[in-house]
Amino acid sequence: MAEKDVKNELKGQRLGRILTKMGKVKREQVHEALELQKQQRRPLGQLLLELGYIAEEDLSIALAAQQGIETLDIGALDIPEDVINTLAPETAQAYQVVPLQYDKASNTLTIAIKSADNFRAMDDLRLLMGYTVRPVVAAPAQVDGLIAKHYGGKEESLSTLIGELSEDAELEQLKGRGESIDLDTLLMAAEDNKVKRLLNLVLMAAIKEKASDIHFEPFEDEFKMRYRIDGVLYEMIPPPRHLAMPIVSRIKVMSNLDIAERRLPQDGRIELVVNNSPVDLRVAVLPTVHGESVVMRVLDRSNVQLDLEKLGLRHEDLDVFRQLINKPNGIVIVTGPTGSGKTTTLYAALNELNQIDTKILTVEDPVEYDIHGLVQIAVNADVGLTFARALRSFLRMDPDIILVGETRDLETAQISVQASLTGHLVFSTLHTNDAPSSIARLLDLGLEPFLVTATLEGIVAQRLVRKICPRCKEPYTPTEEELLELSLTPDDLQGRQVYRGRRCDFCNQTGYKGRLGLYEIMVLDDDLREMIMHNASTQVLRAEALKRGMRTLRHSGLLAIFDGITTIDEVVRETISEA
Repeated sequence: MAEKDVKNELKGQRLGRILTKMGKVKREQVHEALELQKQQRRPLGQLLLELGYIAEEDLSIALAAQQGIETLDIGALDIPEDVINTLAPETAQAYQVVPLQYDKASNTLTIAIKSADNFRAMDDLRLLMGYTVRPVVAAPAQVDGLIAKHYGGKEESLSTLIGELSEDAELEQLKGRGESIDLDTLLMAAEDNKVKRLLNLVLMAAIKEKASDIHFEPFEDEFKMRYRIDGVLYEMIPPPRHLAMPIVSRIKVMSNLDIAERRLPQDGRIELVVNNSPVDLRVAVLPTVHGESVVMRVLDRSNVQLDLEKLGLRHEDLDVFRQLINKPNGIVIVTGPTGSGKTTTLYAALNELNQIDTKILTVEDPVEYDIHGLVQIAVNADVGLTFARALRSFLRMDPDIILVGETRDLETAQISVQASLTGHLVFSTLHTNDAPSSIARLLDLGLEPFLVTATLEGIVAQRLVRKICPRCKEPYTPTEEELLELSLTPDDLQGRQVYRGRRCDFCNQTGYKGRLGLYEIMVLDDDLREMIMHNASTQVLRAEALKRGMRTLRHSGLLAIFDGITTIDEVVRETISEA
């Protein structure tokens, strides 16, 4: 009881006072560190560590006491097997925690954490597994030891877990019930520990494999799970069909959606921190003929390259693009199909322009990456917050640069033009096949040719192609059919080498790892503007831009092939012939 009183007494106190009461430091030492803190503006605990007055373990115990969390010696603890099984090996390793005790009646899981500031692990475990989490702080070496002892070298296999789920008698009762399952039964199934573990395993594997989307799709006789990695879908071992509703309901519980509503589309989000990296999951639920289909978009901020140097732009293209984004005003458009990396390119540009003396406003649907220093607004059609309405407000917010997620209609286009005419630089995206056809798209929206020529500075068309796996890359001689698809002859390959991936475990037997952009940049000059004013066709504009040195997407792809970065198949798949 006395120990509890001491713990409560220390909760919420200043760190210096806690360490003094613990007898770890003297008051003079705390004052010395506080004086240093005024100059360096760094955490007090860190300064005391560097001064050599306290050990890492002392700081850990003090921070735990500050939060009101108990510290425990777990070195000689014998943890029952059923408690260890409450967390999958991937989860314990990703969050660096060990389960110590599980109370089934209250669904409370006691976990050992290395530091009291690992509160995200507690939040995520509540969300992922539905437990009430009670943390205790233990020495990092002890936590590492128990993780190695109980989870080392172990990986929960998807096939084993699906086998367990197939044999579960309680879940078996859902078979053949279709939409007639009542809410209580559904909630109970969604809270089943094996269902939670399955979903957790799928999410962890998706994040580890750097998947961009996870698909859960019910069909008449099966329930498919697929990942999209580097733009291509791969199927996983499908769970039994009767688990479709429990799995979808579990996803809905995690993303705060209405599990009773099965007739309307719903959108939600799940925020996690895996391996100290923030991961956002955007959830879209769609009712289909055979039940609800779910797609989770994985936005892993550690996986995104918000650096212009790493997008795949060639040196000369990078120089041209930098000139465009550093214009004082005007419109720069990035175009391409869905999933071609337009938003990433624009974010990389904004990231470079994001200086203390520049005000940047963005309106997006939805906001994909939260970037410090940018004022970001998400479109919300339900309350009437459209691109156009947000843009109109932007002009009163004294911006320097504006990003419009997508130019969908004439009103948005007109306000973008108005913004650029009043001295702002505007970035936006369009859905067109190449750079020159964007002009026709803007005119189709209803913009006047003189407004297009007065404001448009440049158009960047882009595609994403998969990169050859660096570990199994090998040279080979392409067939005549392959060369014909690129309008090449064997003579064109003289002195050049073409590569492909042999397929290995590192690239999951695909031959590819990661992606890069192919770019086509059309910069408008006076002659091109004059041609637009005289309603020149897309073909004429393309021919004129090529004369001025524009490199087409297909040409960019060819250079990437000869550089040994991608394959002929990828370039043929993603770019159109210039014939």
